[in-house]
Amino acid sequence: MPVTVTAQTAAARDALARRPVLVAASACLLSFLIFWAAQRAAGVSMIDLMVYRAEGETVRAGQDLYAMRATEANLPTTYPPFAALLFTPLTLIGVPEMRALATLGNLALLVALVHLSLRLVGRKDPATALWAATFAVWCEPVWTTLRYGQINLLLAVAVLWDLTRRPDHRWAGAGIGLAAAVKLTPALFAVFLLIAGLVRARGTVRRAWNPWLRQAATATAVFLTATLATAAVLPHDSRRFWTAMVFEAGRVGHAEDTANQSLRGVLARLLHTGDPALWWAAAAALTAAAGITVAVTSELRGERAGAVVACALTALLISPVSWSHHWVWCVPVVLFLAARGRKRLAAVMALVFCSYALWWVPHGPGRLELSQSGGQMALSALYTLTAAAALLTLWRRNRSA
Repeated sequence: MPVTVTAQTAAARDALARRPVLVAASACLLSFLIFWAAQRAAGVSMIDLMVYRAEGETVRAGQDLYAMRATEANLPTTYPPFAALLFTPLTLIGVPEMRALATLGNLALLVALVHLSLRLVGRKDPATALWAATFAVWCEPVWTTLRYGQINLLLAVAVLWDLTRRPDHRWAGAGIGLAAAVKLTPALFAVFLLIAGLVRARGTVRRAWNPWLRQAATATAVFLTATLATAAVLPHDSRRFWTAMVFEAGRVGHAEDTANQSLRGVLARLLHTGDPALWWAAAAALTAAAGITVAVTSELRGERAGAVVACALTALLISPVSWSHHWVWCVPVVLFLAARGRKRLAAVMALVFCSYALWWVPHGPGRLELSQSGGQMALSALYTLTAAAALLTLWRRNRSA
């Protein structure tokens, strides 16, 4: 009899323990269903997904990848040719099926992003992850990522998958290398690991080779392997991208577009010019130096989460173009700040990314952003300003440690 009572008590305890997860899962599922219905009602185009499909079709047809134009917007290929190889499976299914799978996949990736972000800050609570995903799906970068059918969540998950596992794992760094081969911006994480490894190895004779250098080397090797393998398959496209297309930042779009939340975009709007040129180069160089310094300092203090956040924000700021949907990194940033006691700043950042305020200013055809007022420029620089505030917070945290 006592055994039976004990078993019943344990079962009841397990049921109570599972209840928060079931409630959170139900709320998350409901939020995702409403989100999906809202996107369908809004008639989202998933235009970037259609471009990806066109890239895959171009590769299969053996045509010039960088001469391709897709959709009614006449959009070009902007990613390295390795990405186009990865997009070829999109041509094997119908467009409706592709759109549905892309939406499902991105929603699953959002849950993975939240889970990895919480693991980064030392939390492994499934209920918290599901509740965070319930609300994160409505922030502007995530909404726009799914609206366009973008791959931002996939790249962020690949990077975080690397940076939340054991540094001495055999394949630690592979995710960063693959992400950089698809889109160059994640390569800054390999640079951060390299510098952290070199600083740690300084003055060391016997064990100069350390986990940071190993991870940076793995990322570099995977990147080079993917890139060289692609060059063997697509020699003309590879040669054209690495000798010409990679330097044509204007190919992606106008620098001053409101959606461009990088330093270059802010300066273009501030200076009322489509080419901030040397002003941007100087600002990007200073920001890169400061951001990487904060990241490396945080890492060597044992604060991996702060290092990852600093590196991600630095990459977004110094990139020639960081469209608003690239800022899905706001999810780990907000969770990090909240976990480290900066709840007021976390709440402000969450409000900024959920406000859609950057779209309140004149934008669209006619390059309206070149004649913005002071208030309009402030609204269209909100992502950049919040990133600067987060980096300043991390810098102060490092100094006081």
